[in-house]
Amino acid sequence: MSILWTIIIGFVAGLIAKWIMPGPNEPSGFIMTTILGIVGAVVATYLGQALGWYRADEGAGFIGAIVGAIVVLFIYGLIVGRRSSTTY
Repeated sequence: MSILWTIIIGFVAGLIAKWIMPGPNEPSGFIMTTILGIVGAVVATYLGQALGWYRADEGAGFIGAIVGAIVVLFIYGLIVGRRSSTTY
């Protein structure tokens, strides 16, 4: 149930993170934004567990998932921006 809850929270967090942090290099698709939100929630969960904020059976909270999704979206924007500015 924990991983299912992380996916649901990540889905909503990805949508909110995209709303908070729009940009030209951000993913424009619904599915890609959702996947990055889920990755952000998973990253927030494991980082929180590593830092001792959450127990091993706890997932990231809603705010933590949003922050994780924003961080993942920011990194994604940097990577995609770097690729699009490179000319071949």
